[in-house]
Amino acid sequence: MAKGMGDMLKQVAKMQRKMEEMQAELASKTVEGSAGGGMVKVTASGNQDIISIKIEKEVVNPEEVEMLEELILSAVNQAKEKAAELQAQMMGGLTGGLNIPGLNLPF
Repeated sequence: MAKGMGDMLKQVAKMQRKMEEMQAELASKTVEGSAGGGMVKVTASGNQDIISIKIEKEVVNPEEVEMLEELILSAVNQAKEKAAELQAQMMGGLTGGLNIPGLNLPF
C-alpha cells in the first residue's frame, strides 16, 4: 500500500510541475477583445491580466463618455472571457477535464 501512495504522490508532484509550466505559458500568451468595430481594443494575458487598452481617437467624444465606457467594459469582458477559454483549453488537457477542488483555477 505504501508503494501505491508513493506512486500517487509522484503523479501529483508531476502534475503540479506541469501546471506551473502551463501557468507560465499562459502568462506569455495574449488574447484580444474589441468593441465598436475595433475602435476599442483590450489585450489580456492568458492568465486574465489586462495588458493594454487602445482607443481610436474617433470614439473619444466628451458628449458621449457613457458610450466609450460601455465599449471599454465590453472589450475588457471579451478579452477576459477569451483568456478564460484559453485557460480552460490548456488546463483541460492536464486535468483530463476534471474539476479538481483546491486547484484554484480562475475558470
